[in-house]
Amino acid sequence: MPSIPVPGTGALRAPGELLDRVRRDVERNALRARNGIRLAAGVDRPRLGQTPKDLVWSSGRAELWRYRSDAVELSPPLLVVFSLVSRSYVLDLRPGNSFVEHLLAAGFDVFLLDWAPADARHADERLEDYAGEYLPEAVRRTCAAAGSESVNLLGYCFGGVLALLYAASRPDAPLRSLTVMATPVDFSRWGVWMEMSREGRVDVDTVLDETGNVPAGVIRHAFRLLKPTGEIRQYATLLDNVWNDEYVAAYQAMTTWSNDHVPFPGAAARQTMEMLVRENAFMRDTVRLDGEPVHLRAIHRPMLTVIAERDHIVPEPVAAPLPELVGSEENDVLRLRAGHIGLVVGRTAAKVTIPRIIEFLRRRSEAVAP
Repeated sequence: MPSIPVPGTGALRAPGELLDRVRRDVERNALRARNGIRLAAGVDRPRLGQTPKDLVWSSGRAELWRYRSDAVELSPPLLVVFSLVSRSYVLDLRPGNSFVEHLLAAGFDVFLLDWAPADARHADERLEDYAGEYLPEAVRRTCAAAGSESVNLLGYCFGGVLALLYAASRPDAPLRSLTVMATPVDFSRWGVWMEMSREGRVDVDTVLDETGNVPAGVIRHAFRLLKPTGEIRQYATLLDNVWNDEYVAAYQAMTTWSNDHVPFPGAAARQTMEMLVRENAFMRDTVRLDGEPVHLRAIHRPMLTVIAERDHIVPEPVAAPLPELVGSEENDVLRLRAGHIGLVVGRTAAKVTIPRIIEFLRRRSEAVAP
């Protein structure tokens, strides 16, 4: 049977190959229609944060969780501190695409310090409450639950800021090591947010709601300022891949998380803007908690700084100075070609970034005695 010319190309294609292509295009168009209807209707959304865990302790906003595992091989326990304004399930996004799953598979006893949404009861909570009250108690409870004298502490994004404040203000804290990921310290390099702050265009008090907190919607729009065309690019890519069930599920999971924020307690937000951002207190060594100076150079525990080179939320220049500010002799830096979320989510995370993070953490751990 003769070959068939492909219009506009001058190329010839066998009839069987052309039929296969037509059949594939028909199947994809059917999938596009089906998935497009599901997306528009908001149905069949993937379940997120499914790894089983148990509540160990709670107080105020603080919730200490322990992920279930029958295969703990490493000690001390790993306590993860999450950000104050985002949902922690990004660390356990979907089965097969979960930072927590990787940590458990590596043999860690994983605890998570998470935060319930702030309401009027939490509006007056300050950084002192988080770094000086909630976090020390979470460390103590983690040690007690795991039967350990210390923890490996890991802070993600603003959770890293809290971990730094805690470790710096309590040099005798029972920490085997401190790891921070995508954590801002040099706020003078924070692009549009710093410019708006410097020009006085951002006043925290003007965006507080009736509860005295920064609403989740304001936080969501603030993040969008950092990448104004991000949603348009996402939609364009989605249109190209809407026939792909796995891509659509991953897209739904990520867009669900990226639009899902929690309110920022008013007092802590005000401190963050005035002290950490405008004053750039980490870089100027002028941090004060409860009126007392807090110096990052007081941190002497083994330290790992993880920097995402493609991060648009905490750009590399914002995170990079940290190793020079702490007093740790064992002071490692891990630079990864990933974005803010790509450190813990996606194929590159699973194949490259997470294994390297686990490798560093494993060196700061020891085998559990049989």
